[in-house]
Amino acid sequence: MPEDVRTAAKVAAVIAFRADRRLETLLEVAGLARSTFFYHQARLERPDPLAELKSAITATFEENRRRGHRVVHRALREAGWRIAKETVLRLMRDLGLVCLIRRRRRSVSYRGEAGKVAGNVLNREFTATAPNQKWVTDVTEFRVNDRKVYLSPVMDLFDRQIISYAVSTSPNLELANSSLRDALATLDEGQAPLVHFDQGFQYQHRSWRRLLSNAGARQSMSRKANCHDNAVIESFFGHLKEEMFHHTRYLTIEALTIALDDYITWFNTSRTHTHCVGLSPVQYRTQTLAA
Repeated sequence: MPEDVRTAAKVAAVIAFRADRRLETLLEVAGLARSTFFYHQARLERPDPLAELKSAITATFEENRRRGHRVVHRALREAGWRIAKETVLRLMRDLGLVCLIRRRRRSVSYRGEAGKVAGNVLNREFTATAPNQKWVTDVTEFRVNDRKVYLSPVMDLFDRQIISYAVSTSPNLELANSSLRDALATLDEGQAPLVHFDQGFQYQHRSWRRLLSNAGARQSMSRKANCHDNAVIESFFGHLKEEMFHHTRYLTIEALTIALDDYITWFNTSRTHTHCVGLSPVQYRTQTLAA
């Protein structure tokens, strides 16, 4: 602990017991000089000159779903604050505002080879020059009391937009097929994306492969037990759970489903992204296609 923090703690303790003990005795026990005590006491009694900024940082942190200091700094700058990124980081640490490190989830869909396995055509090339060139998808799991809920989104790598998703209490074929059908329905004539996924049984099944084939889309699979081959959708799951799920208790599946709908809408339309040069996916797509 830094020396100034230790001193401040001692001063606070002396103030707390001052009504019941002689000041000289308390200072002797705390190892504080009389001048040091009165200096720090005066500092504690002065209004905090950063109180308004700290309040703005806290509000911005919560409004942006507990994201990191870079996002908070950008939002503050857009709101008119003139402040360095390092200052935001320092004050967030002082306030205990921490964007937690996301833990990699364990796969919930792999059940061995149940159909055909495709090659890793995407090969970690997570960029696209136009919409609907490359899609990624996967399934993630939530727990609501003693029930499990599964989310299957399809993301466009062009702007990281979630173009379709399905929610179910079972990670079955229909969950994956439903989100894929909805995504394929958004395609314009002539568009045939490369669709990447892991080796989950849903993606090996003939019904999944038939949907892709009928749309003229190509398939790509991660290598077995290699989540880095599908890192972008894994990252989305991490952000989603940290920003929406881990800090809230959902009592019903319906409540979680509503929250997922709200989060994905916010993610697409409002959440800024470094890949989108500080814009939301929808803003990035709109500006890029209009250029």
